[in-house]
Amino acid sequence: TTAASEPSSTTTTTTVTETASKTATSTITSSAAKNAATSSAAKSAAATSSGTTVVAPLGPFGTARRIAEREGPMALYKGLTAVYTGIIPKMAIRFVSFEYYRDVLGGWYNQYNNNNNSSNNNNNVPTSSSLSPPPPPPAVTFFAGLLCGLTEAVAIVTPAEVCKIRMQSQYHSLMDPSRVNNVKYKNVVQTAMLVAKEEGVGALYKGVVPTMLRQGCNQAVNFTAYNWSKRRLLAYKKKNREEEMERAGRGTASSNGSKDDVTLDHWQSLMLGGLSGGMGPLVNNPLDVVKTRMQKQVIHPGKEPKYKSLMQSCITIAKDEGTPALWKGITPRLMRIMPGQAITFMTYEAVSTQMEKYGMFE
Repeated sequence: TTAASEPSSTTTTTTVTETASKTATSTITSSAAKNAATSSAAKSAAATSSGTTVVAPLGPFGTARRIAEREGPMALYKGLTAVYTGIIPKMAIRFVSFEYYRDVLGGWYNQYNNNNNSSNNNNNVPTSSSLSPPPPPPAVTFFAGLLCGLTEAVAIVTPAEVCKIRMQSQYHSLMDPSRVNNVKYKNVVQTAMLVAKEEGVGALYKGVVPTMLRQGCNQAVNFTAYNWSKRRLLAYKKKNREEEMERAGRGTASSNGSKDDVTLDHWQSLMLGGLSGGMGPLVNNPLDVVKTRMQKQVIHPGKEPKYKSLMQSCITIAKDEGTPALWKGITPRLMRIMPGQAITFMTYEAVSTQMEKYGMFE
């Protein structure tokens, strides 16, 4: 009996030991998983509390889809009132000031050339003063665009964008829905008055220097590229018309006065405006990143702001996030600016042509 009971006791002991081992292993594994989850949650909470959130890049379409899913399609139009408030006077100031600066600078340039030609002309050859004034050179267009960009930046762009950025930055996808209707900034006028009241009128001009540089560079490149391309395309179309009329036996276009009737088609203005509008952002996107960071930060009394000046902000961003961070947002910016500039120039050409046709510019 004793011999028979010993194997049974040994088997029972082995089974109990295996069960206890499995239970202990399962407990340890479960505990480790819980500790890992707790540690991950703690790291995520610490990152969130410190203001550093690591998010996988989604791209413009992925970001738009996520915003629409979490906040609704109308969330894609947040800050539209600020855009409308700024875009209408901005475009008016842009084109009026550009035409004015181009006329002034072009007059000085022609006067300078006429004086040089008069002093060097000893024959009875007519000078440019007796002929129609030539179109302004690219240098005149460049500086006229530069000055018009500086003008619009100070007059309207900087305050409007401060309000727009403040209104947009108070919303996020993890926001409590009950707080959506209780936001601090509600509309452009209320935002401007509140910012001026709490931080002073100067707060509406945060980032004015990078904004001036961005707008000046944008419009200088934009108007120069557009007018140069327009002049080349018009010359090509005039040459083709002259050749067609010569082949038809009706003389040249310049002899019957139809040469000046050559204009751009609407689709040509659309294409040239879009292509020229995309050149500026590729060059000055770091200025736009710095401007946005400076305008978004709230200055508290007694606390030193993170972004202080243009160069300091560029160095800080490049050091903390890498040099490519200065070109963040270039894709959605091009997607916004290029169609906008295409429509703007097409509309401007169409309207100005009709106004000239009815003698409104005489």
